[in-house]
Amino acid sequence: MIILVTGGGGPTGQAVSEHFRERGHTVIAVDRDDVDLLDRAAVQDLAARIEKEHGGVDGVVHLVGGWRGGKSFADTSLDDWDLLHDLLIRTLQHVSLAFEPHLRRSPDGRFVIVSAKAAERPTAGGAAYSAAKAAAEAWTLSLADALRGTGSAATILVVKALVNDAMRAANPEGRFPGFTDVRDLARAIGELYERPAGDVNGIRWDLTQ
Repeated sequence: MIILVTGGGGPTGQAVSEHFRERGHTVIAVDRDDVDLLDRAAVQDLAARIEKEHGGVDGVVHLVGGWRGGKSFADTSLDDWDLLHDLLIRTLQHVSLAFEPHLRRSPDGRFVIVSAKAAERPTAGGAAYSAAKAAAEAWTLSLADALRGTGSAATILVVKALVNDAMRAANPEGRFPGFTDVRDLARAIGELYERPAGDVNGIRWDLTQ
């Protein structure tokens, strides 16, 4: 399989890439230095290059993220909203629109985003982040509807937050309650291929439960 990992340079992207490479799949991991996901033409060019070199993709794991928040609702900065809109929504729009045709052709494709419990339980100071995550979920569910009846699926994985080895090393006394390890996230993404597309298309899989 050909798996595209966007936001592939961070610990989460590295864990997901390693998971699929260890199982013999071809992973194309891209980060900000490789392609500007806010440039729709650049993303379309990326899709065209991958199609020419590999014939398409069988998976897109969209890991571009970020967090901004305030101490209270009144403290919310709309500059934070602008940033989160670009990171969490606009990049998702560009990537999904460019690669939806690839997924429709794949006999067993998966499109995955990582969302947060904050989307369903917004806090006063997290209005911008929660709203952006909720919008990203809605967009992904629309993609799921577009893929209905094909061999592919779009799925939302829900976490409280993610944790990796570097975070543990930096805070050896930290317990990180409710956090999902990036390797567990990678395994969950892999498990989506073990289930029929119709069973995972359009679902919100809560990894905190």
